[in-house]
Amino acid sequence: MTISNTQRYRFSEAPIWEINRQYYEEEGLRAWNNDQVPQYITSNPMIAAAYAEMLFGFLQDRANRGHNLEPVQILELGAGAGRFAFHVLHELGRLIDYAGIAVPPFRYIMTDLAANNVEAWRKHPALQSFIERGMLDFARFDAVQDKEVVLTVSGETIREGDLRQPLVIVANYFFDSIQQELLYVGEGRIYEADVLVEYPKDKDSLKPSELLAQIALSYELRRAPQYEDASYPYRDVIAVYQEQLEDSHILFPEAALACLDRLNRLSQAGTVLITADKGDHLLENWKFAEPPELVFHGSFSLTANYHAIGEGLERSGALVMFPSHHYENINIGCMLRVNSPQDYHQTRLAYRRCVERFGPDDFYSLKWWMDRHIDDMELRQILSFWRLGGYDAEFFIQSTKQISSLLPDALDEEKEDILLGIERMWSSYYVMEQKYDLALEAGLVLFEMDMYAESKRFLEISVEEDEEEIVSTVFYCLAICCFELELEEQALHYLGELLRLEPNHEEARALMKNFELA
Repeated sequence: MTISNTQRYRFSEAPIWEINRQYYEEEGLRAWNNDQVPQYITSNPMIAAAYAEMLFGFLQDRANRGHNLEPVQILELGAGAGRFAFHVLHELGRLIDYAGIAVPPFRYIMTDLAANNVEAWRKHPALQSFIERGMLDFARFDAVQDKEVVLTVSGETIREGDLRQPLVIVANYFFDSIQQELLYVGEGRIYEADVLVEYPKDKDSLKPSELLAQIALSYELRRAPQYEDASYPYRDVIAVYQEQLEDSHILFPEAALACLDRLNRLSQAGTVLITADKGDHLLENWKFAEPPELVFHGSFSLTANYHAIGEGLERSGALVMFPSHHYENINIGCMLRVNSPQDYHQTRLAYRRCVERFGPDDFYSLKWWMDRHIDDMELRQILSFWRLGGYDAEFFIQSTKQISSLLPDALDEEKEDILLGIERMWSSYYVMEQKYDLALEAGLVLFEMDMYAESKRFLEISVEEDEEEIVSTVFYCLAICCFELELEEQALHYLGELLRLEPNHEEARALMKNFELA
């Protein structure tokens, strides 16, 4: 690679952040299509259910304190493809309906820096019912500098001190992708690690994702006494690093801490932060840390410094909860920056139940193993894990081949559970551009179980949604479904469509001939 234009920057001011921003603005929701930017780990039904449980616990806590009338605002930073918000709203509504207890009204606010994403969410069919019920709004929000939240549906602006209920902040795979300072601790002193950026010669012709992948970074230290000054707002956190670390590079989340402080000022009652990321909250994991490596996935991300965020909030009076065990894939924290946080019993119990005891990180580790052993699983094991994951569409797609192979020996109750799972999966399915056709796969499994009415419904959805790429098998199955349901006119229609695609299809010609003879 030919290199030119080597330039030196403060890490938080390096051009990689602007290129990252350009990537998301240009790609819009396409950035998450087929997991170009990973979204499953923070958007599956299981993690959404864990968040819904914590949110429901928080609503109960507010009700128990007599704050039942004012609405609770739930603000998601960097809402991505929107799938997570949809699953949370779906499950939170189910919890409230099932419990039948009075809780404060709430509004979920999806935010992003890219205006195109905000507009795409507003138009997404799966979100319309929540918008109509006043449960969902949207905002373009720059976490690095914005002090207000301007809502696009209601037209309201949330300003400093406007909220009487605590503001709930949701931030998944967010703090690893916004500006961070890069510090170095050595002999009790703080340095900034400036970054030297080496550009490829043809950088002006490259797309953001290509440019990020070809940029070369190196680092040089520079004394930074301003972090040691008493006037620095996060001096107490820095002092911990000076006292306990040596020869260590620290990604310091100054922008994240400042954002949380600004959001905290919107409410008279404080904030609650629920966050998931590849981030370390244990100080020991920052000891002797080398300079960071950028993780590329179209855009790039880094490790979030949950220790600094937790330490900073704890020093402002917050109750900070992270798992007592080490995380493997994703770390989930809940931080209550409110008066008497220990009294939020339902929120704390929900965190213990849904994160500490067994949580999304544990689930993802199991799923990673399951994905590689599906061919050895029995139907009862598949159904159990499918239920554990909240009837996740991705796991269903991965297991349909094995399910089909096991159906000849399946018990009637197992088939009934498959039907129940498909219905629940479909009721909470958030459509994204993916490699699979969920309606088609569901319809074919139901067809193999001789559930013709249910199979017909899903196969017709598949035909309607993808008229240009219909495979002949779909028309054949639809024809059989209609014959079995004594819908002869529809059966003949589908046979005609099949023979139009495959004039020599023997089974279809035989069925047509039998019908004509009858």
